[in-house]
Amino acid sequence: MSTPSEYYRSLPPVSKIYGVACLMTTSAFHLGLYNPNNIALKYGLVIKRFQVWRLVTNFFFLGPFSLPFAFHLLMIARYGVSLERGPFDKRTADYVWMLFFGALSLLVMAAVPYLSSPFMGGSLVFMMIYVWSREFPNARINFYGLVSLKGFYLPWVMLALDLLLGNPLMPDILGMVAGHLYYFLTVLHPLAGGKYVFKTPLLV
Repeated sequence: MSTPSEYYRSLPPVSKIYGVACLMTTSAFHLGLYNPNNIALKYGLVIKRFQVWRLVTNFFFLGPFSLPFAFHLLMIARYGVSLERGPFDKRTADYVWMLFFGALSLLVMAAVPYLSSPFMGGSLVFMMIYVWSREFPNARINFYGLVSLKGFYLPWVMLALDLLLGNPLMPDILGMVAGHLYYFLTVLHPLAGGKYVFKTPLLV
């Protein structure tokens, strides 16, 4: 059995960097090093005061230390890592481009008042889960030791669970929309005979 340090070193780079960045962001919050309002997505301040960092920093705050925070971090460690080791193996640039596209899609959706949220990290994590479910539709998952299901149904079961627990559904739904848009452009549309136009830029 590997030690925590060995497990950490074995993680693929992108998921590791994102997970650690989220952990450090929440740790800094609990140490009182910053006010979350200073990194939240607020388009009024982005446009009027040119606080453009908010377009990026909002994705790294998954909330205070809590069960939802631990759950999101676990999802990165499980499904983000699985994607990076599976269909995106040796395609780090493509994985970064997928996350960039997802973040950009979420920023566009957040510009709609009803869909706006100060922090979109949870939606980005849910996008990873949705893309994973499409890449591994037949994988068997033991969900909380209660039920065994195919990977394809994972996002929908998690959405139903949030509904039962009274958690907000909009972040999950936005993540699913962003994930489906990515999967449609990269897989479904080309398979249907459409032209593949979603190429990773050379700059990534």
